[in-house]
Amino acid sequence: MLMNGSDILIECLLEQGVETVFGYPGGSVLNIYDALYKYSDKIHHVITAHEQAACHAADGYSRTTGKTGVVIATSGPGATNLVTGIATANMDSIPLVAITGNVPTSLLGLDSFQEVDITGITMPVTKHNYIVKDIADLADTVREAFYVANEGRKGPVLIDIPKDVTAATIEYTKQEPKKIVNHNPDNINAEIERAAEKIKAAKKPFIYAGGGVVSCEAVDELAEFVRKCDAPIALSLMGQCAFDNTKDNYIGMLGMHGTKTAALSLSNCDLMIVLGSRFSDRVLCNAKTFAKNTEIIHVEIDPAEIGKNVTPDMHVTGDVKYVLSKLNELLPDMQHKEWMEQIADWKSKYALKMVPVESDDEVLPQDVIEELDRLTDGKAIITTEVGQHQMWAAQYYNFRSPRTFASSGGLGTMGYGLGAAIGSKCGNPDKTVVNIAGDGSFFMNCNELSSLAKHNLPVIELVFENDVLGMVRQWQRLFYGKRFSQTDIERGTDFMKLAEAFGIEGILIEKKSDIKPMLEKALSCGRPCLIDCKINKDINVLPMVPAGKDISEPIMEIDLD
Repeated sequence: MLMNGSDILIECLLEQGVETVFGYPGGSVLNIYDALYKYSDKIHHVITAHEQAACHAADGYSRTTGKTGVVIATSGPGATNLVTGIATANMDSIPLVAITGNVPTSLLGLDSFQEVDITGITMPVTKHNYIVKDIADLADTVREAFYVANEGRKGPVLIDIPKDVTAATIEYTKQEPKKIVNHNPDNINAEIERAAEKIKAAKKPFIYAGGGVVSCEAVDELAEFVRKCDAPIALSLMGQCAFDNTKDNYIGMLGMHGTKTAALSLSNCDLMIVLGSRFSDRVLCNAKTFAKNTEIIHVEIDPAEIGKNVTPDMHVTGDVKYVLSKLNELLPDMQHKEWMEQIADWKSKYALKMVPVESDDEVLPQDVIEELDRLTDGKAIITTEVGQHQMWAAQYYNFRSPRTFASSGGLGTMGYGLGAAIGSKCGNPDKTVVNIAGDGSFFMNCNELSSLAKHNLPVIELVFENDVLGMVRQWQRLFYGKRFSQTDIERGTDFMKLAEAFGIEGILIEKKSDIKPMLEKALSCGRPCLIDCKINKDINVLPMVPAGKDISEPIMEIDLD
């Protein structure tokens, strides 16, 4: 069938099962948007207030549905506005296809209006990228992009399409998508057998799992593995929803803001089993002293991550789902009674507990998030911005099922969460979606409240307002002599009037007794809402391991005098 490039692009998206795309129109993608108009009964397009939010929306959609996110932007500033979102997805291994328009091929390289070399710009932050200069290459490029985004370690791919290519015509023939096959090394079964023997011999095993478990749909296999090993399990920030947080085996996060129990478990175990995690610096704290008294088995799909930051005693390079399924076949049901009793004692002794700064009636983030957990039965999708609130969300919300948490882990992108919440709600219309923010991040993306109103998305924007950049201020308090340089950000904004101006519900939490009724109001109102939750600026994230210190030496209290 003879088709123009724009129609071929949309047909290829349909081949890949795409139902929703996010984006913002402009001159170089006018042909693509004309095709989207014709195909509007098959593909739902969601416009945001800014291209960066559209990219974060595609990312959040991907994280919470398991599908490939798709974002479209025009050339020049439209394309460059995607870069932060693409880098965010790249650091967290999220499958995403970004489609940008460009000036006609005859104008490339001439500093034409709204021309930019977006493939050159994004080369370091994409898994792969393409510029399509010949319509004959368009369909196969789109198909390959989706395959590359999902094969092996997942990640974002960009396709740049000059405007004349979207207008040119050629014959199109539909194809079935190429099946994703994660090729495991030939010797993987032998590696798994050796790992199983080491696990059987361990007296005090400790399991640490990351986002790779969620990415490869291995949550059920992980749960069975934890049961068979009778071992404690800690999660990375990216792995928060990989294991039911309410289970006795779960001991919290590991790392800079991880639990004391997780740190003690690592220090006292005789075998650390690492599943789908890359050993980031926020987990290691000090790579030279990390896990110095224990052996490590590292299971990871990307061979480049093996030995990059920590040298394991044994590794299995392959798909975590496959590895866990094989381990579960090989392992007997083990018991480590004394070890698990010790874990239970540490969990009780070092349970996370916030202390009021000024009065017993003040609002504590722990109380807010734990009440949100109770009211939603841990079934909400939680997205976050980046900062103190991000750590509180991970510490105090009990995630029970996969794909219910979306947060910028590797890049630490302030402004990520509200866009991600939009994408999460579009992909999961029947689920409650809450974006947890600090007011620092909120001012980076509050324009997207207009997107909630436009699309009538009943997303809850929960903002902890303390008028400071809390995490940066916490570091200034501890390590910079309390010189709070540019971290007091009081802007005098009335959040309730702002909510009214955007046409959404405004809800205020000022004291402890407000928490339950105001959260109930937000959860039942059936429309987008903004919760302004006022907290003390001196509430800190604890525990905290100072940079360069051993993970076993967390700060548990901070002197506010």
